[in-house]
Amino acid sequence: MKRGETKSIAELVRIMCREEGLETPLNEYRLIQAWSQVLGPAVQSYTKNLQIYNQVLYVTLTSSVLRQELLMNRRALVHKLNEHVKAQVITDIVFR
Repeated sequence: MKRGETKSIAELVRIMCREEGLETPLNEYRLIQAWSQVLGPAVQSYTKNLQIYNQVLYVTLTSSVLRQELLMNRRALVHKLNEHVKAQVITDIVFR
């Protein structure tokens, strides 16, 4: 890096994570952690399991009523979760 090309520490860490292949797993972890922040503690109490596989978030819920409600709003949820993480992590959500 040349002397005139100064970069912030955050930018350097981001570059290093990208080069080492850690950016995607880190973003997936951040998205799973964001589930309760975006949807709130009420939805979190009915959530059993969250997994990401091939850019699809698989959510296991204990309430069939909540499953139907979230299913109708899943496009908006995908957008909100990706926006919260500030990266395109998932493309779809499957509710079980």
